[in-house]
Amino acid sequence: MGNEQKKIISSDKDVVLTTKLGTRTIEVLQGQEQTEEVKRFHRILTEINRHIDPDYTQSITKNVLSFIDKYYFRASFVGIENGAPKKNDPLHPLIYASNHSGMSFPWDGIIMASKLLSINNFEFADSIRPVFAPMLAESIYMNPFMMENFWKRLGGVPATFENFEAMMHTPDANVLIYPEGVPGIGKGFDKKYQLQRVSSSFIRMALKFGVDIIPVATVNGEYLNPYSYKSDELNKLVNKLKIPFLPLGPISLMVPIYPWAFYFALPAKMTYCIGKPIKVYEMTDKPFHKIQKKDINKIKEIVQEQMQSQLTEGVEKYGKDPFEFDELADLWSKNLDKIFYMLPSGWPVLFMEHDRLYRENQGKPFEMDYSNGAFISALLKNKDAVPFNLPVAGWVLLLKSKNII
Repeated sequence: MGNEQKKIISSDKDVVLTTKLGTRTIEVLQGQEQTEEVKRFHRILTEINRHIDPDYTQSITKNVLSFIDKYYFRASFVGIENGAPKKNDPLHPLIYASNHSGMSFPWDGIIMASKLLSINNFEFADSIRPVFAPMLAESIYMNPFMMENFWKRLGGVPATFENFEAMMHTPDANVLIYPEGVPGIGKGFDKKYQLQRVSSSFIRMALKFGVDIIPVATVNGEYLNPYSYKSDELNKLVNKLKIPFLPLGPISLMVPIYPWAFYFALPAKMTYCIGKPIKVYEMTDKPFHKIQKKDINKIKEIVQEQMQSQLTEGVEKYGKDPFEFDELADLWSKNLDKIFYMLPSGWPVLFMEHDRLYRENQGKPFEMDYSNGAFISALLKNKDAVPFNLPVAGWVLLLKSKNII
């Protein structure tokens, strides 16, 4: 029996805490005593929620991410026409599991999480909190346009086994996991739409807590940075800089010149296909504490086959024209008055101007002006955004400002 299995067996499934994300306080449900186990999960959840800002999440979703989605990615969901999936156990979250793709900055996850939050009227309980590779939080590079604590402010959770387990003890938000991990998004275009080896942690969690796995097939995400490939030698080098991988392809040639290109992705029109809930707890008659590694692996194979089949079907239905350039050209031609913000080169200003306005309005709701004139005005007010568009010299200025060189 592995260490992870021993850890998860040792905790009490019936320990349930509510994180009350709006106030970031944590309460114990069901009148439970303050046992050492409850205190442990309380400490973990307190750390997980230390940086989360629900008001900021709502503001940046409405003013920035929804704008980028509307005029660039144009993403859509299939399979939630009658509403998002509901928890089969009200005391524990659903586990959303998706293929990772793109060989680029994780726009597939950013757009999915923000769009689902918007669809659910900003109710975290019906939406998702992504579990992300810890390296995304450790490196300033891996926060969009070097914005400190970006992932955690939006509710992201570093992917450790303890964090994942703690999240399963609170019903206040569903969990999004990419079970392929970094190898999924960085597998290379030659392996597009081929699920890599998935982890077993989400299978264990679903089995123990008796919750549904909601499979999501992300279609067209592979075209965020197409014709890019991986180099194990190069990735070992960039890992020392806390960068998960560096793709080799046409777009990569821009990165040494323009810093904004580090976060660039092509306007792939992503489609998120929500599949039928996978009930792994119905795939075995054994009580959880008697399930062996071979049982976990067998169930994992079944789940991976189902996810791969759903992904293949989704690609056949929605992947024939990944960009729909005619639609995009028409959309842009009708909105030339805001083209400066719509182009990825303008996104550093978009993110930073939003943060400036958020601070200026002290977290109260506001609406951004996306006109080209407003963009120029915002550029003058956000000098930190200028280096992102300076050829070569921009990197020097950014690295100096972050005390990296």
